[in-house]
Amino acid sequence: MIQELEPLREKYAVKRRYLVGVSGGLDSVVLLHLLHQLGYRKLIVVHLNHVLRGRDSGADAAFVRRLAARLGYDLESHREDVRRLAKLEKQSIETAAREARYACFARVARRRRCKKIFLAHHADDQVETVLMNLFRGAGSRGLGGMRESVIREIDGVSLEILRPLLPVWRCQLSKYAEEHGLRFREDASNEDRRFLRNRIRHDLIPQLGEVFGRDVRLPVWRLAEQCQAESACLDGLVEEVAGIEEPRLSVRRLRQLPLALQRRLVHAWLRRQGVSEVDFDTVEAALALIEEGAQVAKINLPKKRHLRRRQGFLFVE
Repeated sequence: MIQELEPLREKYAVKRRYLVGVSGGLDSVVLLHLLHQLGYRKLIVVHLNHVLRGRDSGADAAFVRRLAARLGYDLESHREDVRRLAKLEKQSIETAAREARYACFARVARRRRCKKIFLAHHADDQVETVLMNLFRGAGSRGLGGMRESVIREIDGVSLEILRPLLPVWRCQLSKYAEEHGLRFREDASNEDRRFLRNRIRHDLIPQLGEVFGRDVRLPVWRLAEQCQAESACLDGLVEEVAGIEEPRLSVRRLRQLPLALQRRLVHAWLRRQGVSEVDFDTVEAALALIEEGAQVAKINLPKKRHLRRRQGFLFVE
């Protein structure tokens, strides 16, 4: 596996500082070991204690602290009561935990002036993400799943997320850990069927395998690769369209584009206007505003904002 990740050294200089998210589980422990083997010596290990598993959560934090010290890395270990946060924000535990992690990463990135973080998402995670996005009604962008490198704006921080293990399967990580005698923490919550991702991992994917008579993970992973390439092509075409950076979008220019580009352009433009949660229904409602003879000239957006059509332009208020 070291050989497979050698190109990483060409993309990301080993002498620079990076953050690396480490939970203490198999995936992140293997990632940390691989980065160490590749010569990355200026890593800052970031761990967030979600306070979801009582003493086990504290034991995870202690394990990561010892691991970072043994490898000679700085450690940023933080604590967040995710269950309390979920109730406060009226979110699922999964969503609250994910947002708490990224908020933690952003705080550390700002304080340490280090805006790149390695995360241990792998090929099985990608398959699960694509299936979740599929049944949520995502388009080609969502079916592309997670990207190897993506910049995410979090609390005013432009954090570049790096996922070098996306082509690697969980079984390969297990084999690597066994071969190198790596110790890691087992998280019992990974078997908890109350969490959607676990139901997809332990129930849906095996059931799909039985229906089709073969392992469906590789075809789903390949679908993600194809959708990412197609999305990149569409994004490039959208970037060439004049006006995407403007606060107003020309209805006439939008009508001249093919439907696929209309959808992609409206999605990208709304995001640039600071509109969150831009889904399929929002984009379709926006496109309804530009139809010839449209009677509606305003639609609602999240956070009490509106999209209006006036004098041949769309704008957000």
